[in-house]
Amino acid sequence: MRVKVVCVGGGPAGLCLAILLKRQDPSHDVTVHERSPEGSTYGWGVTYWRGLLDRLQAYDPESAHLIETHSVRWSDGVAHVGDLTTRHHGDEGFGIGRHRLLGLLAGRARALGVRVEFESELTKPPAGADLVVAADGVHSTLRTGRAGHFGTRITAGRNHYIWLGTTKVFDAFTFAFTETAHGWIWAYGYGYSGDHSTCVVECSAQTFTGLGLDRADEGESLALLEKLFAGVLDGHPLIARPGASWQNFRTLTNRTWHHRNLVLLGDAAHTTHYSIGAGTTLALEDAMCLAGALREHAGLPEALAAYERRRQAELLSVQSAARYSAQWYESLPRYIHLPPHRMFALLGQRHSPLLPYVPPQLYYGLDKAAGQLEPLRRFKRWLGPRAARALHARRR
Repeated sequence: MRVKVVCVGGGPAGLCLAILLKRQDPSHDVTVHERSPEGSTYGWGVTYWRGLLDRLQAYDPESAHLIETHSVRWSDGVAHVGDLTTRHHGDEGFGIGRHRLLGLLAGRARALGVRVEFESELTKPPAGADLVVAADGVHSTLRTGRAGHFGTRITAGRNHYIWLGTTKVFDAFTFAFTETAHGWIWAYGYGYSGDHSTCVVECSAQTFTGLGLDRADEGESLALLEKLFAGVLDGHPLIARPGASWQNFRTLTNRTWHHRNLVLLGDAAHTTHYSIGAGTTLALEDAMCLAGALREHAGLPEALAAYERRRQAELLSVQSAARYSAQWYESLPRYIHLPPHRMFALLGQRHSPLLPYVPPQLYYGLDKAAGQLEPLRRFKRWLGPRAARALHARRR
């Protein structure tokens, strides 16, 4: 049955959904409206892992191939703590420029017959559409107008962060922790092309104001950060996109994700702390899940309800990991004075719901001694989602 679908928001979630719906039935009338001009986007590069490519391959092999072909990859993690450095080998990760990713998805969508309209802003659901998809981000206008129905909840984190780029190309996922007279400040760096990397800088509120970053203009901020992270930048500059500013990360959740023929997708439905690098992956997984639900259920209400149930259940463990990851960085003084290899080991364990309640040295020893025991690994996997469900139940 031919349906008319309007996607509001031309980010990864909206474009991916448009592609998948057209592949399922070329007769569908699918339009994507993006308020920004073509080729403009916030951010620098985004990360993902092999599992996303495997899942996307099952839905659209061509998109999966395009994304992998235009990505860079790494398998090591490096932590610089002051003058000390430790390196660990890990899972294969990928980085791709957000601008490149959106260009690939928009081109693929157009090739399949999707209308992609830039500089086109919709502030309310259009009449005549069978399905309206709010993929317009954390500030979603369509969701905000019905916040009471969706049960929107936003929680701000304590730390400050800024999203920057650099011409330094990191060969591994790089963490750099620098101590100042006002506390620690740190950066996450990863390559996403042959000539650029993303560099996210974070610090506590005390360090932020102590360094004067709350009063500095863009040039002063970049000059200070380049000095603080000179050891890993190797003389390369930090670059800010127009309008870049320091922020507190906001975790957004919604009690329900659909209302009549309107459904939330991607950051309009949920956000997870950037320190777990899952934002783009979750957006594309939302699109795959919604496309699958629309294919499997003849009725729109049943399809939207099935999509909501499945994605909310799948997100429990991810949201738990993101919450504990953010808390780990907010509690950095608890871990930073460990030997670098131990600190880095606990950095890798920051998603654990047990870590905040066990002395770090003791946790490290127990994890090293018993980490190979399958019962302990199963218990940790079991505990994380259940803690998230308990929190979700209290909020409801």
